[in-house]
Amino acid sequence: MTRRAAKDPDRALALPLEESLGFQVRDLNRAMQRALQIRIQPSGATLGAWYFLRVLWEEDSLTQRELAARIGMQEPTAVIALRGMEEAGWITRDRSMEDRRKVHIRLTEAGRALREQLLPRAREVIGLATQGMSEAEIGTLLGLLKRARANLEPSSLIQAPRRVAAPRRPRSG
Repeated sequence: MTRRAAKDPDRALALPLEESLGFQVRDLNRAMQRALQIRIQPSGATLGAWYFLRVLWEEDSLTQRELAARIGMQEPTAVIALRGMEEAGWITRDRSMEDRRKVHIRLTEAGRALREQLLPRAREVIGLATQGMSEAEIGTLLGLLKRARANLEPSSLIQAPRRVAAPRRPRSG
């Protein structure tokens, strides 16, 4: 327990922001997104486009629905972002011949070329965020974040609710 929380028991019950994992992860994510947006903006890419490009660089020619699901975005919202990417010349949207309801998204040469321009910018942001951390610490951080995320997979949440012990805090002495 922190000294401040020890003096004010209501504060300890309130889960102060500096001790809230959810707040800290969200705050870090927002800071990283701001830093990335500043770096990719000269290319004309937005953060919305960035997430689609990242997936398509790994696996091109996904359906609009598959792509939206991988990004964690509703399909109607994805359509708006994809339309902008198509206008920029980074993707093509082709209706499936087998199933006219499906639209396949494919990178153009210009979209593929952005990879070499934008990935170094993302690496800069990661470098800034992990400045002063050893490789082992970065590996530990990534491993812990992945484990926390896996703990919140829908299949993990289906189980009956159980009491989870609060993390132990080192005693200050």
